Amino acid sequence: MNLLFRSARILDPHSPLHGQLADVWIEDGVIRKIGQNLSSASVGQEINVPGLCLSPGWCDLRVHAKDPGYESKEDLYSLKRAAAAGGFTEIVLLPNTKPVIQSKESLNYIRRFSEQQAVQFLPTAALTLGCDGKDFTEMLDLHHAGAVAYTDGEEPIWNPDILLKSLQYLAQVNGLLIQRPEEPSLTVHGQMHEGQVSTLLGMRGIPTMAEELMIQRDLRLLEYAVETFDLRPRLHFSLVSTARSVELIRQAKAQGLPVTCDTAAHYLAFTDADLVSFDTNLKVMPPFRPAEEVAALKAGLADGTIDALVSDHYPQDAESKNLEFDLADFGISSLETAFATAITYGDLELDTVLALFTSHPRSILKRSPVTIAEGQVAQLTAFNPDEEWTVSAAEWKSKGKNTPFLGNTLRGKVYGIVNQGKSTFHSQPLSFKV
Repeated sequence: MNLLFRSARILDPHSPLHGQLADVWIEDGVIRKIGQNLSSASVGQEINVPGLCLSPGWCDLRVHAKDPGYESKEDLYSLKRAAAAGGFTEIVLLPNTKPVIQSKESLNYIRRFSEQQAVQFLPTAALTLGCDGKDFTEMLDLHHAGAVAYTDGEEPIWNPDILLKSLQYLAQVNGLLIQRPEEPSLTVHGQMHEGQVSTLLGMRGIPTMAEELMIQRDLRLLEYAVETFDLRPRLHFSLVSTARSVELIRQAKAQGLPVTCDTAAHYLAFTDADLVSFDTNLKVMPPFRPAEEVAALKAGLADGTIDALVSDHYPQDAESKNLEFDLADFGISSLETAFATAITYGDLELDTVLALFTSHPRSILKRSPVTIAEGQVAQLTAFNPDEEWTVSAAEWKSKGKNTPFLGNTLRGKVYGIVNQGKSTFHSQPLSFKV
């Protein structure tokens, strides 16, 4: 690989060049030179497009892989293409495959695939066998095999004893426990947010209390582990969706508890009122909430209470979505639109959005920071935050076409990524010199 980015705005707060326009020359996967009017005589490919920005590569903390076991919905090749189209150089994969990712062999299957790819897959391991919440996996072996975190993924860790003992155990190896907060007994047969709209539509609701009770319980267990056993376990709540959830986590952080959280970008774009269309592509878990809850999420992102934005990429096939609303499966195919969704609907500064997709997720995972500097390994995302584009089925990379954004115009266009000595540029217009 030998390429030159011409007149790119560098967006990296950890770089002295932050906010400046510069040429960036990359050779053999390393940033060789950053400067003005660099010679292109020995460059294999030159990329020059108005409004071009470069940031450290984006990292997504929550992706449903589907492979192995559900390759008709997504396989590793289509997942790689979708992630690159969305600007992600690293994606964290949930363990809810078939078989569940709970062995060294299943971890290696994921990791080895991405070793020579522009997108690096970071597999999590199941916390409990089969993600059913009843018995522990071999967490220590999985830690040494390369699991980046431990979670039951789509399933909440409903057993408080399992959660407490996991926190105690993982603290010994500085492991991260990811919990999707939901009290499952309160969400049985639920289809959407419980409120006025669900009553008008005649659909069974999912109360905010189901999420908030679980967060309250888990924070108390975390506090107990810290105070009683003098441990510093790391607990991360994924997909918080209510104002009360944000406030509980804000208070816990002020108290000094080792807790972090994320929400998905699409929770900034829709409310429960949008479900009057009965569009099954809007059926997600947790469900879309009213406008006041969305406002609380945006405030939590702005003040740092919510640490990261995720795609919660959940590809489904047509057979799972082209049904009556109550029969359709949950999930949005969202890797390719996550950044643009945040830019278009988040009411956030660009630097904030980038931090939520770059430095913050890597800090949660305890991964080395990525920066744009001479001599550094190139892990970059090339994009234009102001360019508008229309979401098109013809250009969609994921096998899962279950997105509510098809035909919509979003702001924030990804051009491509550079990572692990590979580059990919999938969109026009780009000016290439070869």
